Amino acid sequence: MEGPGQEAYEERMRRSLDPEGYEDPGIKVSHLSLEGTSRAGAGTGSPLHAWRARAEELTPLRQYLPSHRGCYDLDGRRRAAGAPPGQASHRGGGQPSSVTDVDLEAAGSRRPVSQRETHEGYVELHELVMDSTKELCWMEAGHWFKLEEDFEEDGHWGQPHLSFLTYRSLLEIRRALAKGAVLLDVAANSLAAIAHILIDQMIYEGQIKPQDHEDILRTLLLQHKHPNKAESVRTLRPAQLQRSGTGQAETEQPLLQEQQPMEMHGLARAEQSPSGATRSQLPEKVPEDAEATLVLVGCAAFLEQPTLAFVRLKDAVSLDAVLDVPLPVRFLFVVLGPDTPHVSYHEIGRAVATMMSERVFRRDAYLAESRQDLLRGVEDFLEASIVVPPTETPDEQLLRSLVPLQHQLLRRRYQPPEKAPGKSFLEDLRQEVPEEDDPLRRTGRPFGGLVRDIRRRYPKYLSDIKDALSPQCLAAVIFIYFAALSPAVTFGGLLSEKTKGMMGVSELLISTCVQCILFSILSAQPLLVVGFSGPLLVFEEAFYSFCNQFDMEYIVGRVWIGFWLILLVLVVVACEASFLVRYLSRYTQEIFSFLISLIFIYETFSKLVTIFKDHPLKRHYNVQSTVHPKVPEPNTALLSLVLMAGTFFLAFFLRKFKNSAFLPGRARRLIGDFGVPISIFIMALIDFFIKDTYTQKLNVPKGLEVTNASARNWFINPMGKNNTFPIWMMFASVVPALLVFILIFLETQITTLIVSKPERKLVKGSGFHLDLLLIVAMGGLAALFGMPWLSATTVRTITHANALTVMSKTTAPGEKSQILEVKEQRISGLLVAVLIGVSILMEPILKYIPLAVLFGIFLYMGVTSLFGIQLFDRILLLLMPPKYHPSEPYVTRVKTWRMHLFTFTQIVVLVVLWAVKSTQASLALPFILILTVPLRRFLLPKIFRDIELKCLDADDAVVTFEETEGMDVYDEVQMPS
Repeated sequence: MEGPGQEAYEERMRRSLDPEGYEDPGIKVSHLSLEGTSRAGAGTGSPLHAWRARAEELTPLRQYLPSHRGCYDLDGRRRAAGAPPGQASHRGGGQPSSVTDVDLEAAGSRRPVSQRETHEGYVELHELVMDSTKELCWMEAGHWFKLEEDFEEDGHWGQPHLSFLTYRSLLEIRRALAKGAVLLDVAANSLAAIAHILIDQMIYEGQIKPQDHEDILRTLLLQHKHPNKAESVRTLRPAQLQRSGTGQAETEQPLLQEQQPMEMHGLARAEQSPSGATRSQLPEKVPEDAEATLVLVGCAAFLEQPTLAFVRLKDAVSLDAVLDVPLPVRFLFVVLGPDTPHVSYHEIGRAVATMMSERVFRRDAYLAESRQDLLRGVEDFLEASIVVPPTETPDEQLLRSLVPLQHQLLRRRYQPPEKAPGKSFLEDLRQEVPEEDDPLRRTGRPFGGLVRDIRRRYPKYLSDIKDALSPQCLAAVIFIYFAALSPAVTFGGLLSEKTKGMMGVSELLISTCVQCILFSILSAQPLLVVGFSGPLLVFEEAFYSFCNQFDMEYIVGRVWIGFWLILLVLVVVACEASFLVRYLSRYTQEIFSFLISLIFIYETFSKLVTIFKDHPLKRHYNVQSTVHPKVPEPNTALLSLVLMAGTFFLAFFLRKFKNSAFLPGRARRLIGDFGVPISIFIMALIDFFIKDTYTQKLNVPKGLEVTNASARNWFINPMGKNNTFPIWMMFASVVPALLVFILIFLETQITTLIVSKPERKLVKGSGFHLDLLLIVAMGGLAALFGMPWLSATTVRTITHANALTVMSKTTAPGEKSQILEVKEQRISGLLVAVLIGVSILMEPILKYIPLAVLFGIFLYMGVTSLFGIQLFDRILLLLMPPKYHPSEPYVTRVKTWRMHLFTFTQIVVLVVLWAVKSTQASLALPFILILTVPLRRFLLPKIFRDIELKCLDADDAVVTFEETEGMDVYDEVQMPS
């Protein structure tokens, strides 16, 4: 059926053709003869030769378009009606061109795989319909770019969503592709040329009859339309193509009579925004270098069985007035067949489009050299698909159990194919997994690991400076400065309280500044953020109590510990003992982290109770004009409680607010990232405006003065100031030095392991030996000047690495960003250290911070550290009925009572550690902690099976780049910071 619209479209198609037909200009000048083609490998009995001979017998070919006289030869050139094949009409003089090779390879491509490039794929599905003017046309039913987007019944594009396919449609594709026409690397530059070549191949393979050539060719060249509110596949009836000359016109028939198309309209509407998406979203996300796939499906009553044809063009071709986006077409799928009640061509088209939008199958389509390659691609696609049986689901939550299975299938699908062993297998194996890539591998030579770290990292020193020339590095400096300053001020204030002013904010800021500068210049992994941490604070308090008990100078004892630290780290680095970090499993890390979190929480309320004891609540107070520390003051305890609780809840709220749905993402993350300094500022401001109530403030000296100038100087005499330091203690200091070394070793090496995970895609490598030597040696020398020793801080380091990570822009809704690169450089850490050093001059501001505010931050660090600990989650499961347990491997694959038994062993160790911490033997805390390593390696395997230990003690922390609701960097960390 024809009309004025179709005639105008056909006229435009004729004018767009080449004057001599619709062939590729590159083919005209090739002058390849049939003999040359045979010599190239076709042979007289080849399909290409037989196809040409078959087509020669079909002379004269039917007219190509209505109202246009003439036929087209095998090579796609127009000739006059009745002229023999090979004699084309010419406008000018010259010899007629010989029959050209259209580069059609039904049995495989001669093009080397290495020369083919893959691209991002955009797919459009067009269905054969009858428009409002009763003309046949192709109407776009949907498009795909990683996700599917359909045109809804109410006249707008729905939200992009995952494609849900019928299993039958996938089987139909597999069956049809095994028998359908497969044309690889076709050289054509127009839709007419593609259609002509495709139909001749289908005639040759016996899929369609020669008398149907004209009808199918005219159908493939029908006008392509795109949906709007007036016309769409939802409002127009599918058309059924009839053979011309039978007296029957094309009729409106559904593509499937007894079975309605299965599409997730409900899901798409559920995900749709309230206002509705009036315009398509996916085409806007398509990159410029993408290539398109066109899928045509329709019903042809004269066909005996469904037919499928696949065409891959040699080069992508821009087809005018076909696609909704200006992209060249590389692939063409045509699905035609009779009207049968059990076959939905719409669903087959959706399945084809979904497969071509999936990157692995699209890669297979680019690289396929034969039909079998495509069939293997379909089979691989089916193996990675999940079939949901037709049973009623009592709870939609049960469908979430499919997610882990899907992830497993995807990991198997995306992993690179195994390389077949050959003559150079051993050489290839050594290249794929070079031993030098493992920084923890022992060389067997003294200081061999240290030498390897230097050789691996220092040659990249110049790039460490050049890579810092990026605005992202400047933004990271500002963010990390506040992330490092807040803990330094907090721990400095608490350290002053624990040591009675022997060390405080001034010493900690200077120590952080100097050690961070040196570490940024000399380290092998400059992304590590060096600072003070909770475990070191616990040790300082224990060692101070020990020195007071035995009447020894605490600050002098630290000097001798520093000397032993330097000796210990030299021995450890010489023996390459950093490899021992591999034996620190999650079992030990979580016990240590949980213990430190409990200490943080306990110390916070202990200090608050002390304030209530010093300033009790009573009816009458003896208020004096000046404040005396031992004289109770009214409202001091209550205001301290308010300041502490307010700081904690405000910081905690801002952390949750960061992952909420309020405000734009960038502003939300900015507020959340600076949640701790914002909380300190707001609560200190509230205290500042309350003039009549006393609160104890942070003790900060002016300039470069020490915290307690009457008790010490900047240089500490190793022999003692007031009394001679005991000689026996000089040697006995090796014991506390060993304990400090264990703490620094644990935090530094585990932090390096976390930041060096392959998922983070760091390319310059790490240096476990060099970094450990620098941190411990600098801490040992810092003790000579009465400054704290430091370690790598886990949370701050992960935050630093995330701030320097460049992520790709998502090209489709719901797509996860991928890492493009990480700015591995030294300048950001260096600038942060300098800014922290300048903060020493902030005494006029820091002196207004109440200690209660710092207690609130201390409580915040203790509580938030619990959220990333699986042990804490399993302790909560002790209070939950099994039906409310989460779908985690340690829950689903381990019996509940055995999971609780594993948790109970960790609780027992925690109780033992807490008992040691609460006695005079608190210095032995790190040593008791190390005993959990042989406990885990030798005792627990006798109680639990290997599969149970793999589930309960697996290092399955997810690397967090873009924080989602309920997830942040604390969920990746088992160590406190």
